[in-house]
Amino acid sequence: MKILFAIQGTGNGHISRAREIVPLLQQYGEVDLLVSGTEAEVSLAQPLKYKFHGVSFVFGTNGGVDNWATWKIMNLRQFWRDMHSLPLKQYDLIINDFEPVSAWACKLQKVQAVSLSHQCSFVSPNSPRPSKKDPFAQWLLKNYSPTTHHVGFHFERYDTFINTPVIRSEIRQMETSNQGHYSVYLPAYDDKTLLKHLSKATDVKWQIFSKRQKTPYQSGNVEIFPVNNEAFNKSLANCEGLLTGGGFEGPAEALFLKKKVMMIPMKGQYEQQCNALSASKLGVPVVSEINDKFGAHLDNWIRDDKRIIVDFPDETAQIVDNLVKRYAKPQSIVS
Repeated sequence: MKILFAIQGTGNGHISRAREIVPLLQQYGEVDLLVSGTEAEVSLAQPLKYKFHGVSFVFGTNGGVDNWATWKIMNLRQFWRDMHSLPLKQYDLIINDFEPVSAWACKLQKVQAVSLSHQCSFVSPNSPRPSKKDPFAQWLLKNYSPTTHHVGFHFERYDTFINTPVIRSEIRQMETSNQGHYSVYLPAYDDKTLLKHLSKATDVKWQIFSKRQKTPYQSGNVEIFPVNNEAFNKSLANCEGLLTGGGFEGPAEALFLKKKVMMIPMKGQYEQQCNALSASKLGVPVVSEINDKFGAHLDNWIRDDKRIIVDFPDETAQIVDNLVKRYAKPQSIVS
């Protein structure tokens, strides 16, 4: 069996989840990997068959997307060429984790594809949305990476095709402790902003993982590190809590490890607003932005010792098995 697994490369969550899923897919046949996007620091262990520019957004420095930088890296002509260059008919199964080039190539060539992603959970009307409607953002979420079938992940099982989060084996198997520090991953804020606010909580140690920093350094009670998968996992395993954006995989793994979590979703990023709403229903505190009132929210969170209990069973192998047996071309499945 030949499988194409196409993965979004903006942010680190998609690649991190793929690190768990790729070895499972390889049990069923030959797997070609495709990644598009420009903003991930995490990489796959396996070589890529295709690497495309794709359509990415650039993290800003004040809590949102840098629209001008995003526009500057946009290359729709290259997207069109890449979309038309993919030889999809050779594959018995095409799996897509919110990756637009292959999704639109499948649509163009009338080839079936299966979403295996968090984002496809929003196909269900049961997945929480903010009360303030954003028709364009909803349209974009639906049409950015369109596929014919859906296998989703979310904080809760909001629909029959939605599963609880994939927790990587390296996270499930980690020994944890509480060394008192707080881990921080807020890529939409610059280091100076974070230092300004976090350094005021002088009785707390902070470990910031920064997309902008190439070498580690320390300023008072705050340590700043470059983004690194192993270093971040170690920090998370031994922390008191995680201060993070409105992503999905990071908060899910922290909750699985019984860590405190506070989320600050990116401004103008609809999916992160939806994620934060879903997490808040579990009891996770959500702050809209870092401003003059942020210190009070931070102090309340630090003082609150409440732990949220989640049930994220290890079902990834079974989910992959069900997907392959249901959606691969029948003649390609060898029992």
